[in-house]
Amino acid sequence: MRLSARNILKGRILSVARGATTSHVRLDVNGVVVTASITNEAVDELGLAVGQEASAVIKASDVMIGVG
Repeated sequence: MRLSARNILKGRILSVARGATTSHVRLDVNGVVVTASITNEAVDELGLAVGQEASAVIKASDVMIGVG
């Protein structure tokens, strides 16, 4: 797989919490937990499971931080 994204974080799946249409996938990346919200269909197509190695691919044009 070749991607234009340059922010690829390899880790291991900690949990997959399915909702009505969307799942929250928690990935342990060297002790830091990254959470992705993806469709249930994507979870099924990728065969995601706890303990599996996976990568978080981050492609964003903006990163915002707010306080107060």
